[in-house]
Amino acid sequence: MTPVRTPLTSALLLAMAPLAAHAAPETAADNDAGAAAATDLDKVQVRGSWFNPSSPKFTAELLDTPKSVSIVSEKLLQQTGATNLQDALRMVPGITFGAGEGGNPTGDRPFIRGFDSQSNIFVDGLRDVGSQTREVFDLEQVEVVKGPSSAYGGRDSGGGSLNLVSKTPKLKNETSASMGVGTDSYARGTVDANYMLGEGTAARLNLMKHDSDIPGRDAANVSRWGIAPSIAFGLNGPAQLIVGHYHMETDDLPDAGGFPYSNPFGSGPNVSRNGDGSPLVPDRNNYYGLKDRDFQRTRADISTIDANYDFGGHKLRNIARLGNTSNDYLWTQPDDSKGNPNLFGTLWRRTNSRAVDVKSFVDQLSLTGNFDTGALKHSYSVGVEYSDEKMSRGSYLMTPGTNNPLTNSTSCPTTGAATGYNCTDFNNPTPNDPWSATHVVYRSDKALDVEQTSKTRSAYLFDTIELSAQWLINLGLRYDDFSTEMVTPVAGQAPTVFKHDSDFLNYQAGVVFKPTANGSIYLSYGTSSTPPGMDGGDGSDGLSAAVADLKPQRTENFELGTKWDLFDKRLNLTAAAFHTVLDNARVTVDNGTSQNAGKKVINGIEVGFTGQLTDAWSLYGGYTWLDSELKDNGYVCATPVGRACPSGIYMPSPYNGNVFPNTAKHSANLWTTYSFPFGLTLGAGATYSDKQYGDVANTKWVPSYTRWDAMASYAIQDNISLQLNLQNLTDKTYFTKAYASHYASIAPGRSATLALNVKF
Repeated sequence: MTPVRTPLTSALLLAMAPLAAHAAPETAADNDAGAAAATDLDKVQVRGSWFNPSSPKFTAELLDTPKSVSIVSEKLLQQTGATNLQDALRMVPGITFGAGEGGNPTGDRPFIRGFDSQSNIFVDGLRDVGSQTREVFDLEQVEVVKGPSSAYGGRDSGGGSLNLVSKTPKLKNETSASMGVGTDSYARGTVDANYMLGEGTAARLNLMKHDSDIPGRDAANVSRWGIAPSIAFGLNGPAQLIVGHYHMETDDLPDAGGFPYSNPFGSGPNVSRNGDGSPLVPDRNNYYGLKDRDFQRTRADISTIDANYDFGGHKLRNIARLGNTSNDYLWTQPDDSKGNPNLFGTLWRRTNSRAVDVKSFVDQLSLTGNFDTGALKHSYSVGVEYSDEKMSRGSYLMTPGTNNPLTNSTSCPTTGAATGYNCTDFNNPTPNDPWSATHVVYRSDKALDVEQTSKTRSAYLFDTIELSAQWLINLGLRYDDFSTEMVTPVAGQAPTVFKHDSDFLNYQAGVVFKPTANGSIYLSYGTSSTPPGMDGGDGSDGLSAAVADLKPQRTENFELGTKWDLFDKRLNLTAAAFHTVLDNARVTVDNGTSQNAGKKVINGIEVGFTGQLTDAWSLYGGYTWLDSELKDNGYVCATPVGRACPSGIYMPSPYNGNVFPNTAKHSANLWTTYSFPFGLTLGAGATYSDKQYGDVANTKWVPSYTRWDAMASYAIQDNISLQLNLQNLTDKTYFTKAYASHYASIAPGRSATLALNVKF
């Protein structure tokens, strides 16, 4: 294998010179640098060197940044055969995934260090608020910033954030294309074409078309296509402009449901039929949805203008984005609390639906650079941001409804046409049932859509101060003014309106000691603020009468860590221990109201490694241990009736001391490749995740698992190769998502894909 080469173009290297300096020696920022110099920069060998974050808010190299950051490179995405964000994040231990339904949308819902980070996803440093299942065809790398991160991005759930870095034009003529086929009707094609159009001007076009069934699952399939054109001016000068657009559409028969838990009966005469709380799986292939009813269609249109000007060691940059995304679906959630599988061996086809459109405008103006004050050296980033997000949410309705007409309820003693096909056999479901022959699906009245508008005004400052060759101080400060309003129309009545306004100040501070130039030891402190309605109406943290007037939740994190470049930067090692506390969590108190009175604590240790140990052997991996506890989960109703508490009597939560939902105590991953001199490269990897609970009661759970993957590629010529990927090599039956009360999502089975990759 040839040494890893920087994916950064001359444009990015010029734009991020302070960050790129560690990955490459200083090169001609000489005025004669042009296309030839850009080519030389692209050939710099970085071996196992740190891939630096793209954000200018990181004012030091990653080696000297007192915070845990994991980066999944484009090369790793390509080697592992990743096609979506969940595939990419499988390479980062400490991340699990949550499921959705109707009010809480399906789509990318990562949990970072035990905290729901669905609303903490950024693209090129700007918040991406619309729920969707994201692709990787236009990504340079995926960056995971761990721990409370409000100093970097504003409102935050407390566990960390994701930044997806888009591909941009560079000063070279190069095109790569990949055409893949595989099991389960897999067919995928991508094109990445970059052309120089003139002195300092280049254009890039990324294309993708993907169709496949879900391995190991009946009926379910995915179909999507995308296009991402961009053009850049001034790549060889101090003034640069990059304009790009991203468009993607999907049309899937969704497989979000999976299987119900085995313990639907909380009490009563049927409680003896309960299982242990794990999912019921009569056959992993079982699909409980309906082919002629279920669907998920998404669309994303995102336009970006990125302009910057370098004037003598200081850079002024403005990046603006206009986004419009939609997420429409109607899918079958497997019956759970109704208990039909346990009672009758049947399943009620509960439906979840959503029809949401999100429009957003975000603008960020920043100034970065370096200066000295006496003997102190400063690397700074200062900026202001403004965002305006507008969400409109409806649903899909059915006539007649989905109750069993024989029982006029959700009880399914029998199945078939007489039940309106709303009931099916649990062991042998029939997704081909002609449900739509007697039913009509229609969208809810748009005049009654829930509308939520959120606006944020922010200012931030970061500074890395070099006290000496051995000591650095990293400081970050951010102020946010956040306001959101949700309007729910009511037919024939005045609408229901909830508002929340708050401002919050967050910090990031760390001290770094460098015993040698290639290592660092750090101690850091960071905070985050989670205001009510932080999801902008399209996530899991919405506004309601109970929480609209509460203060933002506040999370604090203390972290002690170390980072090392070893063996001439061929191997990078990281290790960190952290203590995270959310001490004003929103919980129900003893009078039945919601207050900022709860407490959640998580302690953890994580290690990571990445390296090009020899020109032939590379590896990437890590391990995370998370010890979470719901210290104070508030109060619960002593005698509830459904969701109501008619008695008005509350008692301390019996869940105090339980672990966080969607949090694996142990998780680890490893990926390694070896290249032989005759053109063959072999790769293999494993992913391990411990048991996860779906609910705070810790009664519903999915078991631990180890998944194995493998890859083999062969270079037919210098610019032509074949790549075989085997996913879930042992055909392991395991679960990727655990919903709080209803169901768990099963993972795809074994699959094989073969791709022809060409560069010219």
